[in-house]
Amino acid sequence: MNWTLEVVVVPVSDVDRAKAFYADRLGFAVDHDTTFGDDARIVQLTPPGSGCSIVIGRGPLPEMPPGSLKGLQLVVPDLRRARAELVERGVEVSEIQVLGENPRPVPDPLDNVGFVHFADPDGNAWSVQQISDRAA
Repeated sequence: MNWTLEVVVVPVSDVDRAKAFYADRLGFAVDHDTTFGDDARIVQLTPPGSGCSIVIGRGPLPEMPPGSLKGLQLVVPDLRRARAELVERGVEVSEIQVLGENPRPVPDPLDNVGFVHFADPDGNAWSVQQISDRAA
């Protein structure tokens, strides 16, 4: 039996601002934006190519302080290109960092150990790692 991680709730203070950041700056697809009841709203967004989405909103979501989620991680096959896209979209992103040593020989020295970091407008912290040899 497969157990797949499908959704991560990201706590934000302003749903519209967060939606704009994730959709416009990061390029996440807006899967749905649903309002129900007097003060409930759920927005689901998915990174390009990902099987896992994020959910932002208000109402029936778990109570977490905005910006309290740390350590979210995206994986890309080309970190240099990904960083350039983030910069082009206006995201404040770190320089490329190499963390550790490759556990085996790889074609690109950034594979497995190359990272950049950024935060959303509330301070939820993300990393982007390069892994270019994953099966598509």
